[in-house]
Amino acid sequence: MKYVIGLDYGTDSCRALVVDAANGEEVATSVKYYPRWMKGSYCNPAANQYRQHPLDYLEVMEASITEALSKCDKSVAENVVGISFDTTGSTPALTDKKGTPLAMLPEYAENPNAMFVLWKDHTAVKEADEINELARKWETDYTKYEGGIYSSEWVWAKMLHILREEPSLKEKAVSWVEYCDWLPAVLTGKTGNHEIKRSRCAAGHKALWHPDWGGLPPEEFLTALGPELAGFRENLFTETYTSDVPFGTLTPEWARKLGLSTTVVVGVSAFDAHMGAVGAEIGLNTLVRIMGTSTCDIIVADEHEVGDKLIPGICGQVDGSVIPGMVGLEAGQSAFGDVYAWFKNVLAWPLLFLDDEEKVKAIEDKIIPALSEEAMKIPVEESTIVATDWLNGRRTPDANQNLKGTITGLNLGSTAPRIFRALVEATAFGSKAIVDRFVENGVKVDSVVAIGGVAKKSDFVMQTLADVMGMPIKVARSEQSVALGAAMFAAVVAGVYKTTGEAQKAMGQGFEKEYHPIKENVVKYTELYRKYLKLGNI
Repeated sequence: MKYVIGLDYGTDSCRALVVDAANGEEVATSVKYYPRWMKGSYCNPAANQYRQHPLDYLEVMEASITEALSKCDKSVAENVVGISFDTTGSTPALTDKKGTPLAMLPEYAENPNAMFVLWKDHTAVKEADEINELARKWETDYTKYEGGIYSSEWVWAKMLHILREEPSLKEKAVSWVEYCDWLPAVLTGKTGNHEIKRSRCAAGHKALWHPDWGGLPPEEFLTALGPELAGFRENLFTETYTSDVPFGTLTPEWARKLGLSTTVVVGVSAFDAHMGAVGAEIGLNTLVRIMGTSTCDIIVADEHEVGDKLIPGICGQVDGSVIPGMVGLEAGQSAFGDVYAWFKNVLAWPLLFLDDEEKVKAIEDKIIPALSEEAMKIPVEESTIVATDWLNGRRTPDANQNLKGTITGLNLGSTAPRIFRALVEATAFGSKAIVDRFVENGVKVDSVVAIGGVAKKSDFVMQTLADVMGMPIKVARSEQSVALGAAMFAAVVAGVYKTTGEAQKAMGQGFEKEYHPIKENVVKYTELYRKYLKLGNI
């Protein structure tokens, strides 16, 4: 018997999943929330600032793995052969000359600018605009494999913003690291700036890395963006690695902390959506939608099919970022479940005046289910309210974090369920716009698979999505598809399987449900979708 551990680092928590490598059976799991993050430390939502302390990541890693293993027979820990990570991204931090994130140094321990800048931090909108402007003028457009538009959610914009906001950090900062790269580096002791095996997924989709120009953009381009970036390139990387490549093995220190052997192989990591797509058994021309607070849409295509095509307005096309040997294409929505949560919070505002916290929570928990039940009863032809889904800006198509959400067509008869229905339809329209962008540019979308909390919990949202997209949508059976994807890669790097495809076939858990579009609704939504496009001027 051989076991592997998939570690899924989300926005709020880390999940450790212990998996039987032979068949993908989920043996045990443990979820630990980031302690400082849950207190709201180092964040300022009003300014779109979201920072996480590296100690949060390390503490929950140890706690989640040891707790998950404590639920298993002792023989399981003795037979763990591999560990792989997935994380949010782009979530980078500045590092010193030793490769240490600055917040791990005593003098910066409480400095938000020295911490990891979470994917949804939008403080770098100005810097992203500058990157796009310079890229258009440069001899080579370094954004062309990233959809032609650089986002404030990505690493170069974030690091430039941080260095401008606090120039004194340049006294120690010489490089940066994505935390999907830092975590395996810590476990294997390979934390130096030039020792870290950088993720092809992270570098290709977010850092302007591509073999066509020898890796990262040249020093001249980076310093033209800002003198603050001078010298960074020489302390970064040229090569990148796919997630079927071993990073190293556990150090004696971490083996002791986790109760594992020093022979355990740690894999090169990737972003959560990309590994989630693998866990959901992605294949050629299958779109996997990771549906939670936001969405990330992943599709893989044949290298020869993509050829020299450049898909505009997406979040990158990178060889091997999902399945080695195939081109991984990424898109997504900056807000999905967050749109529904926002509306719930608006409706729940009067509850702030109640003293009974237990009662307040009980009422809050019923709001979205009740809205869904009533909204489902409203015929499509009565959907006269039209909204856009950009409450957190737009990721795809054509990233623009300056955009705002809208709701139009309100009158005195506009009830909460009718407004909620319009918001759900808006998120579905945004999803269709992504599929349309792929199809318009010659990328086939033959099937759709959904994973994540929204996919599991809401029949109303999923049926609306199927009707708007006009396509069947399968829901993956596994509750932990993202961590399972990481576990599949762990099985490959540990030598249990030769390829990712073999691991998927052996360890995949199949699908639990399928939503089919209702023909008459598909026709009716065609006209509403046109109104959405006109409203958003897409």
